Amino acid sequence: MTNKIFRSMFLMASLVLLASLVLVMGLLYEYFGLLQRRQLEGQTALAAQGVAREGRDFFTGLDSNGYRLTWVDRDGAVLYDSETDASRMENHADREEIREALASGSGQSQRYSATLAEQTFYQARRLPDGTVIRVSATQHSVFSLLLGLLKPILTVLGIAVILSALLARSLARRIVSPLNRLNLDRPLENEAAYEELSPLLTRIERQHRQINRQMEELERKNDEFSAVIDNMNEGLLLLNGQGQVLSINYAAARLFKVSGDGRGRDILAIDRSLAMQELVKGALAGQPGERTIELADSLYQLHASPVRSGNLVRGVALLAFDATEQALAERQRREFSANVSHELKTPLQTIMGSAELIENGLVKPEDLPRFAGRIRGEAARLVTLIDDIIRLSQLDEGTELPREAVDLLEVAEEAAAALAAEAFHNQVALTVEGEPARVNGVRRLLYEIVYNLADNAVKYNVPRGSATIRVAREQKGVSLTVADTGIGIPPEDQQRVFQRFYRVDKSHSKATGGTGLGLSIVKHAAQYHQAAVELHSRPGQGTRVRLLFPDQAPGRSGK
Repeated sequence: MTNKIFRSMFLMASLVLLASLVLVMGLLYEYFGLLQRRQLEGQTALAAQGVAREGRDFFTGLDSNGYRLTWVDRDGAVLYDSETDASRMENHADREEIREALASGSGQSQRYSATLAEQTFYQARRLPDGTVIRVSATQHSVFSLLLGLLKPILTVLGIAVILSALLARSLARRIVSPLNRLNLDRPLENEAAYEELSPLLTRIERQHRQINRQMEELERKNDEFSAVIDNMNEGLLLLNGQGQVLSINYAAARLFKVSGDGRGRDILAIDRSLAMQELVKGALAGQPGERTIELADSLYQLHASPVRSGNLVRGVALLAFDATEQALAERQRREFSANVSHELKTPLQTIMGSAELIENGLVKPEDLPRFAGRIRGEAARLVTLIDDIIRLSQLDEGTELPREAVDLLEVAEEAAAALAAEAFHNQVALTVEGEPARVNGVRRLLYEIVYNLADNAVKYNVPRGSATIRVAREQKGVSLTVADTGIGIPPEDQQRVFQRFYRVDKSHSKATGGTGLGLSIVKHAAQYHQAAVELHSRPGQGTRVRLLFPDQAPGRSGK
């Protein structure tokens, strides 16, 4: 900036100096011309007096001292000329100054010679005898004047240029020095070196505040974005147009075992699988896609979406989420369909076989009650199976059912009463213990929980065994415990007994008429009530199932 100001000031000073020189030379030229014309008039008057008194003798020994004298007769013939032989000169009657002198007594004119680049002034005066005396003087052009004054002019110009340069540099530094001392981080705290800078500094201050607000907003959004993607369970990677990682969240770094922040690395250096290569290549070509790959003993679904700017693909957003549960659910759905088909097929075949024997008259009259009982039993089993499937479907749909305050002890007593005959038949002592405790829930589902647990405790017990249903109020809620002294569950089967149609002892289950859906109903109903389920069992020593319902009931005291 200092150099720019210096150049501007120096150029301006030089232009002013040059303009001043031209102006001065013009004024001097005009002044010298006016002075010369006045002197010419004086010299003409003197010459006229001399010639009038002395005649031609006046010119004898005359030194014109830079002036040219011409004596012209009244008819324009040249009588005398101080520079040229008069006899060889042409008639001057047509000269402007001669005509004016003959007509009015005096005349003047000026003529410019482009060849000689000079101007000649003529002054004429008529004498008493009718002749005309003319005096002329030559004035050189401005350029001739400049050439004559070239040395002093160059000297003055040189001194002026040096002084201009020194003054311009000094002044430029003085002008810029306060600007260099400005603290632009705190514009309003600067001393007002120039009042003209106040609006600029005020605007800079406003822009600083605006930029600070924008930076804070950007940092806030960046923190929010980082917080969101870092707390995602799904892996997220953002790639540039060359397939290099721009951003990777914690889940993706853990999934692909990336150390550090991973930015700048090529995606194929992180995962070299063919599925990843095809997915990223297709996304960079503008085609979104998805693949399923196996990572860390789990199935992951990868989605790649091209990031566009106008019509160009600038990068790729890669999302990876765990699809293991989805695959497991799909497998369970297929198993459930197969199990349902199998469970329905077996009793239907029994019913059809018995009915066919009766229809063809192959059953003795005394055996008809037995075959009819078999048909009724298998039909009842089908109804029970269908009812259990319907209940599970309702629980899977997550339909919100009306809740109420239910006394869990009362429900346990109802279930025990419904199972009393079966317990007596199996020689199992079924008892209910505890205290009244209310749970905010769906009464029918709570009954299903108690009934199915107690039913299993009776069916899978030993002769002269016992089964106990206990309800208790605890600090964290209400607990329901069903314990028996039955056959127990092997450790390898305890994690699977809540699956649909899973049976530990299939022959015993078929003999007792079980559908394999009881504990699955218990699990789903417990989840609906946000109850925790605990299972403890040892083969040959019995099983204990405990459910803890959170304290949601308005009347926890049970009154």
